[in-house]
Formats: sequence, structure tokens, C-alpha cells
Amino acid sequence: MTKQSALETFNTLPGRLKAYRKFLPSQVQPQVCGRLTRVVGLTLEAAGCPMTLGARCVIELANGRTAEAEVVGFDDRVTFLMPINTVEGLQPGAIVRPMTASQGIRVGPGLLGRVLNGAGVPLDGKGPLDCAKLIPFHGETINPLARAPIRAKQDVGIAAINSLLTVGVGQRLGLFAGSGVGKSMLLGMMTRFTTADVVVVGLIGERGREVKEFIEDILGPEGLKRAVVVASPADDSPLMRLRAAELTTRLAEYFRDTGQQVLMLMDSLTRYAQAQREIALSIGEPPATKGYPPSVFSKLPALVERTGNGPVGGGSITAFYTVLTEGDDQQDPIADASRAILDGHIVLNRRLAEEGHYPAIDIEQSISRVMPHVVSKEHLKSAQVFKQLYARYQQTRDLIAVGAYKPGSDPGIDLAIAKYPQLIQFLQQSLDEGRPVEECVSDLIKLVPPDLQTSGAQAKLPARKPATMPKPR
Repeated sequence: MTKQSALETFNTLPGRLKAYRKFLPSQVQPQVCGRLTRVVGLTLEAAGCPMTLGARCVIELANGRTAEAEVVGFDDRVTFLMPINTVEGLQPGAIVRPMTASQGIRVGPGLLGRVLNGAGVPLDGKGPLDCAKLIPFHGETINPLARAPIRAKQDVGIAAINSLLTVGVGQRLGLFAGSGVGKSMLLGMMTRFTTADVVVVGLIGERGREVKEFIEDILGPEGLKRAVVVASPADDSPLMRLRAAELTTRLAEYFRDTGQQVLMLMDSLTRYAQAQREIALSIGEPPATKGYPPSVFSKLPALVERTGNGPVGGGSITAFYTVLTEGDDQQDPIADASRAILDGHIVLNRRLAEEGHYPAIDIEQSISRVMPHVVSKEHLKSAQVFKQLYARYQQTRDLIAVGAYKPGSDPGIDLAIAKYPQLIQFLQQSLDEGRPVEECVSDLIKLVPPDLQTSGAQAKLPARKPATMPKPR
């Protein structure tokens, strides 16, 4: 450009503005804000602020405060928002400002012994988190071919599980039961007695009273020292409950990535599904299976598949998810879908709980799919013999109770009757008693040797004292 042409450009208004722009102290970018146009149930509708799905925003309330919300859907130019917390003071035309800060959570060793809500804010009154590292809220998916295979046993301190439903390091199991059968008690026992390095507990949608009781009475001070608890009670918004389950999984992923063995307990997977159902129905998604929209059944495997083993030589997440079966119905849609995506299921029986049998694990209906890969042949055979004896007794339980069974009719049933008191004693365990896995296996093999025959005429009856013939007079 020649000197004359540059002078002509400077004499024009656009040219002068362009020349002086570099001397401005800062370049302020305008922020596009929207307006609240409609509130329907749990959903807020906003216009004028296009945002991506999952983005967060701030709504200015009439009382001068602000409320945080998240984008859960959109329709043409209308954006559907869901408040993270309960809000008061919404009004038509309220300003909606997109949040530019990236989402992240604080992590580090300072998480151990702390209780957080779904947003990662401490609830225990011990001050802010002493964690300097910031990681994204959503972790990266691990290639399934890069995961280490499940080849080692995970000790959970429960005799019935360690011996008959052996858990592998990196396995994912479901704990299926109705309300009041002892799920939380069993989770607390695992937390105290497990040999895992770190325990991550997620209390999703439970009663607020149970949260405090679980932390103080069931978990206890010793269990809390190596645990981090994420709690989102039933009165939280569905979005907060959803985020609490995802935060629980994300924290477990962080500890796994540091090379540690993590035991993750989530109570419950059903409340997570119900939270997603509330969100999906509020934005207009049609119900499909017994009131559950299709997005619920796509969210479940997306959450569960994030746990498990990491790459070879790395850490692992052994996960237990409680599944609430309404009316003890094992064909509930969520229970049925969970069984298909988990590596085993442990069923708690209400009848056993009513009889005072704790933990009330139904051995017949429970299974661990990876047990054959992590135990010896001798252990596996003894577990099969134990289940056969237990099942034979349960099949003839009513006949035995009314005296209709005649001893000697079936040697296999006679053996089951003789062994049954010892089987029940082996399965029962007090809340303050932890039983290591090697001790459980040793006791199992002593109780029911692998070569013990349990059916037909080959059944080996317990040794009896030989009868003595009366002396002749």
C-alpha cells in the first residue's frame, strides 16, 4: 500500500476506527443472554440463548439471587432447562446467562473421609476440599480390548459372597431386593471389611435420615477414613440425583486411574433410573416400558460400563449397584435391564430376613458370572455341592415341615437334612464380623468336600454310630 492510499484510508471513518482499535485496553466480547418464557412442571423453557446439550447457565431470580440450571433438551429455538437445585422466585422474562467456565471437579487424597453432594460441595461441615487437581466431569471411555481381564478375587468380608458368589477384581454386580431387607446393612459391612484401597459410596435418592445413619452407624469412623461418600437425598432435584450418580462413578474412575483398587457401592441404581425418567418425561419423551422412556435404558449401560478394570497393570473398580425390586418383583423393567448389563446378581430374600437370617442372601437365585475364572477347581466344586444340598432341602421343605417325608426314601434328601443346620450356620454372619476370603474357602471345603455325592443311591450319608446288638440272656 502506498503512502497516499494509506492516508486516504485513514481519512475515512472505518479506517480511523481500525487504526485506533489496537490502542484499546481490552476487547470486550458481548455476551448473548436469553429470556425465560415458560415453566412447565420441572422444566424451564428459554429463548434467545442457543446452548449445547449439557451446558450450564444462570437464571436471575426476582429476589435478587441466581439459580443454576442445565440444558436437557431443545426444540427449534426453544431451550429446555432443568434447575440443579430447588428454586423460588422465577418470573416471566427472567434473564438466562450462559456459563462460560468449564465444568470440573476437585480431586485428590483430601477426598477421603469427606461427604459431598451431587455438585461436589462438602456436606460434612469440615470446610472446603483440600484438593488442588481439577479434572473434567466426564471421563474418557476405555477401549474394551484395552481392559485387563478379571483374574483375581476381591475380598468383601461376607462369607456367603466370598465362598459361593466369589467376586472378581473389576466385576460389576447388582444387589437386588425390596425395601427393608438389608441392602444398606450389607453395603456397610462390605465397606468396613473389604481389602480394597479406596471405597466410593453413592447414596442416590435415599431418605435423608438414612444418609446420616449410614455414615455414622453403618460405615463408622474407621470405614470413613478410606472412603468418600456422595449423597443426594430423595428431596433433591432429579438432575442433582443424576449428577450424584455420575460424580460417584467419576471419583471412582479418578482413584482407579491412580493405580488403586476401588470398591464402588451405589445405592441405588433404581433411583438413578427414576431421576432420568422424571427428566425425560418432563421434556416430552414418550414412555415405553411401564412408564420408563427409552433414554433410561440407554443411560444405564452408559453409567455401568464406566466401571471395571483399567488397562493392564493399572487400577480397578469393583462395583456393587443396589436395585430396588418393587414388591419383590424380579421382573421389574429396571431389574431385568440391570441383570443383562451386570456381571452377576445377588438377591436378598424377604422370607429369610423375616426369619432373622442375616445377611438374607438367596443362594439359589444369586450368581457370580466371573466366579469360575477366579477360583480353584476344588473351590468351585465345593460351592456347587453346597448349592445342591441347599436346593434339595428347599425343594422338600414343606414335606419335611408337615412330617410327610419318610427318612430313608432318598439318600440325597437325607444328606441335605443332616447338613442343613451347618449350611445355615455357615451363611449367617453378624454385622460386626468380617470373614476373610481364604478363611471362608477353607471352611467351605471342610463343610462340603468336593467329592461329596449329593444325589441318588450314591449319596454319602454322615457317619453314624454303629448299632449294638443286645446281649443274649
